[in-house]
Order: sequence, then structure tokens, then C-alpha cells
Amino acid sequence: MTAVRKPVVAGQFYGGSRRQCLEEIAECMPAEPVGVELPETIVGAIVPHAGWVFSGALAARAFAAVRQVNGDVDTFIVFGAAHGYAGNAPAVYDSGAWETPLGEIEIDGRLAEQIIKLGAKADIAAHRYEHSIEVQVPFIQHLFPQAKLVPAIVPVDGFKADFCRGLGEFLDSQNRRVVCVASTDLTHYGPRYGFCPHGTGPASLQWAGEVNDKAFIDLAVSMQAEKLLEESLRAGNACGPAAAATVVATAAARGRKQGALLGHTTSSEVMMEKFQQHSDESVGYATIVY
Repeated sequence: MTAVRKPVVAGQFYGGSRRQCLEEIAECMPAEPVGVELPETIVGAIVPHAGWVFSGALAARAFAAVRQVNGDVDTFIVFGAAHGYAGNAPAVYDSGAWETPLGEIEIDGRLAEQIIKLGAKADIAAHRYEHSIEVQVPFIQHLFPQAKLVPAIVPVDGFKADFCRGLGEFLDSQNRRVVCVASTDLTHYGPRYGFCPHGTGPASLQWAGEVNDKAFIDLAVSMQAEKLLEESLRAGNACGPAAAATVVATAAARGRKQGALLGHTTSSEVMMEKFQQHSDESVGYATIVY
């Protein structure tokens, strides 16, 4: 029997019906082509995974950039944050399909099999409640209706430089259009997150975005994968650091030298811009392409 993963955060993080989903995607999509200088072909991206009202516009910007310069894509490998999964290798959903309010997207079983051969492992159960990959899927379905998907959760101990090198070399050897995406939010600051090294108040939230997030962004843009992971664990500025490091290292193996930052914001900034409300807490969001 073919495994079909049902959505677990539809109606919470994004629209629960097809109509609501499409309306929210339309609101998230950039009105104009991405103005940042982009690579001739995008092979990787880092995107945020909060509710679309907070970070959907940044995530959409990355997929729109891929659409803009790549055209069609055969498969997206989406490396997700491990909010509830621990292991020493990426956990791959290797067969069947994923369902969202926009329908089903097929899992690229052949590519998943190759990723497992390189050092990942098949583990469908690991994806049961993880939202970090799911919130990206409707953007893929909408902009790339023929594309397939390989979801892979990457726990902290799951980052392996040899795996990334092998994956990059394999993807470059194929006559297929594959883009690797890492799903991570940045600094989670405030009492609710148990992270307040600079106390509370506007100055502390400013530090979270302008200093702590920026440290992650700078390392991601300059493509220092291993240092990015080390710094994230020390500074607490990413919830999916191993996923991000995996995409950075894989993009480097495919010849990329530098990333392009498409945008950065925080939940506290969004709260003020959209709802004119102050917040004592903040989560950072950034979008980078390679």
C-alpha cells in the first residue's frame, strides 16, 4: 500500500482548504521579480517555516526566485529541522506521496534511494508530526506542479560533510533539475523559548535580529557549513542548523561560492507591521539562495 502523508498543520500554519491555501499563497508571492542578483541556476535555498502570516512571504520569495531563473524543477529535496527527532543521519520519507490542501505530490523514490545509499536512512515515521517541511510543500505544488519531493529531516548529529559532498557530486552527474532546500527559523528569543541572554525588552529583540541572526546569515551567505552548525549550537540562532549546513555544503559541492540573501525579518517586526502590536518575544526568519 502506498504511503500518503496527511497534512498535520494545514489550517494552523497555512490555509486548511484549497481556496484558503491558494489565497494565502497569492498574498505571500512577491509582486515583482526578485531584485537581488541571482545565480544563473539556483541549486539550493534556506527558507523559514513559521506560520505563513509571519514567514510565508520570505519562503515564497525563494521559490519564486527558483521559478524565475530555473524554470521547471524535477525534484525538490527539502531538508527539515528536527523538532522532535533525534538520530545520526537524515531521516528520509522514501516512497508514496505527501498530501496538502492542493492535492498530492509524489515522492521521488529513485532519488530517495540514492540519498539513502549516500548515508541517510529511510524513516517515514519520523515525519509524522514535523511541520518544517510540510509548510514548504504547497509553494512547490503551486509553482512547480510537475515536481516531485524528497523530504529529509536532519537532526544535529545528522550533518556529515562526506554525505553532502557525495550528494552534490551525484546531483551534478545527473541530467535532472534538482534543488535542495533547508527549512529553518533563526533565533527564538524570549521567556517562552527559555532564551533571554540579554534580558527582555526592545533592545534585546533588536540584538536577537541584528546580531544573533546576522551571525547565522553571514556564515550561511559565505557558505561556511561546519562553522555555521557549530556557531548555531553555541549561539542558539537556528532551529534547523544541520539542515542549513547540509544545503550549504551540498551547494558548495556543486560549485557555489556564495549565497544571496533575499530577505530577513523577525516575528516581532511582523507583529508591528501587520497588527501594530508590540511583542516581548521574537523569532528570526531569513531566505538565502545558492
